[in-house]
Amino acid sequence: MTTENISTPKQAFVGLQMLFVAFGALVLMPLITGLDPNTALLTAGIGTLIFQICTKGQVPIFLASSFAFIAPIQYGVQQWGIPVTMGGIVFSGLIYFVLSALVKFKGVAILDKLFPPVVVGPVIIIIGLGLAPVGVDMAIGKGTDIPYATAVTVSMITLITTLIVAVFTKGMMKLVPIMFAIVVGYIVSLFFGLVNFQPVYDAAWFSLPKLTTPEFKLEAILYLLPIALAPAVEHVGGIMAISSVTGKNFLSKPGLHRTLLGDGIATSAAAALGGPPNTTYAEVTGAVMLTKNFNPKVMTWAACWAIAISFCGKVGALLQTIPGVVMGGIMMLVFGSIAAVGMSTLIRAKVDMSEARNLCIVSVVMTFGIGGMLINVGEFSLKGISLCAIVAIILNLVLPKEKTEKAE
Repeated sequence: MTTENISTPKQAFVGLQMLFVAFGALVLMPLITGLDPNTALLTAGIGTLIFQICTKGQVPIFLASSFAFIAPIQYGVQQWGIPVTMGGIVFSGLIYFVLSALVKFKGVAILDKLFPPVVVGPVIIIIGLGLAPVGVDMAIGKGTDIPYATAVTVSMITLITTLIVAVFTKGMMKLVPIMFAIVVGYIVSLFFGLVNFQPVYDAAWFSLPKLTTPEFKLEAILYLLPIALAPAVEHVGGIMAISSVTGKNFLSKPGLHRTLLGDGIATSAAAALGGPPNTTYAEVTGAVMLTKNFNPKVMTWAACWAIAISFCGKVGALLQTIPGVVMGGIMMLVFGSIAAVGMSTLIRAKVDMSEARNLCIVSVVMTFGIGGMLINVGEFSLKGISLCAIVAIILNLVLPKEKTEKAE
């Protein structure tokens, strides 16, 4: 039994539940990258509303902070600062526009040709493994004045909490391991005296999120533009998942071209305001499956709640008091999970690694990503996920398929 026609008050309440499910990951990403969590809430809400408009209010999807952009944003902020990095991400939304047009005129099959599992899998693995050192450094308190033993104690308790909630709980609780881990890790941090509440006391109850006006630099644009390929492919999987959950083919109606367009505009709009780029959230899709609330208006309410909370200064100040060691404990599982998803992509598609073509693609991409391969042409540089995604796509298009594969 579904509940698509529930009353407006119930829609609002379920919308708040959906935001709660997404909340942990939503705010974790900006906290890791140094962006403002209130701005992330604002842009997640606005992005979801844009998505609902583009899809004619037909798809129960919530958009929020994309983890694929963590390392690129950190690198971009170090190299050019936040405004220029945001400018590059504004342009990364163009990738969605291009893919949307391709799907519109060539059909969904074009994405299978450009982004088969042998391309997507290793790139996703690189996203996870590339972030692993960040999680470990934060977990051991590197670069802080927190004693090593204290840092490891707090981060391990946080990690264990995440594991317990993810593995041993059921229902809605299973969907919010990050939230539970943050709460437990925060309490343990209080015991060790790692939390400073002064910023919370000083913050106003009502305040505007910190908006950033993007600035544009060609080098940053070219570096960040290809990053969107990974979450764009993830988007397709997200739409297929919600289609399966609801029993409706959203790839056809409203169409994948519309959902891609909505995600792309949401990503560009988020960066234009200084927020992290958006992506679909599997946790929320899981919550939709559990609650049987298939009405897309629920996501509109979730977006409205996110926007409303973003104007509470004390919420943002409280989130920023979360010690880095707590986030490090969570990230060790989250980033490892991203890499595991990449491996799962290869396994589910039964990619034959005994074939020279597949072996070459995966090997080169993995070596470039983990080894830190860098290509410099004048002021332009390409590294990390951007380089891996481009190399994987080129190798897939250039290397000939074996005859048996062609026959299939």
